[in-house]
Amino acid sequence: MDSFEFNKIAGAVLGILLFVMGIGIVADMIFAPPKVEVAGYELPGASEAPAASAGAAAPVVEPIAVRLASADPAKGAAGVKACLACHNFEKGQPNKVGPAMYGIVDRAKGAVAGFNYSAALKERAAKGEKWGYAELDGFIANPKAYMPGTAMAYAGLADAAKRADLVAYLRSLADTPAPLPQ
Repeated sequence: MDSFEFNKIAGAVLGILLFVMGIGIVADMIFAPPKVEVAGYELPGASEAPAASAGAAAPVVEPIAVRLASADPAKGAAGVKACLACHNFEKGQPNKVGPAMYGIVDRAKGAVAGFNYSAALKERAAKGEKWGYAELDGFIANPKAYMPGTAMAYAGLADAAKRADLVAYLRSLADTPAPLPQ
């Protein structure tokens, strides 16, 4: 095989590759996908419930004061296992990713020394807000909805009875537990 035949073969291969690439470019121009305005997908929130049938009312949740009357702190203690990755629940323990939870009921928001709170929580702390029973219940239900801008990555706890158990457990984490709401 002389160099002229090699050039013919190489030219044919390169010509075919150029032709296929040109067909791809033309096909992309003809069948171009629509341009995406926002990259990614919108994820559903943790509080979204499945679509209910038309006319069906949302379930009524009793106030936290009523639920606390029958709440079981022992069940709440078992329910904080997922929280242990970020929070300490024992007296005198240091902060983790989240602040220590001992004595949280009726404590001022953003009051744990040495913890860098999110701007949303600092704003509420500046207003003098406290962690009462209703506030804890709302925050545990859906932190992002209760306090937009919070850094807490927890999705929330939809079950009202389990939230009451958890709040009852948090109440027990104090030298003198706060009185139950009336």
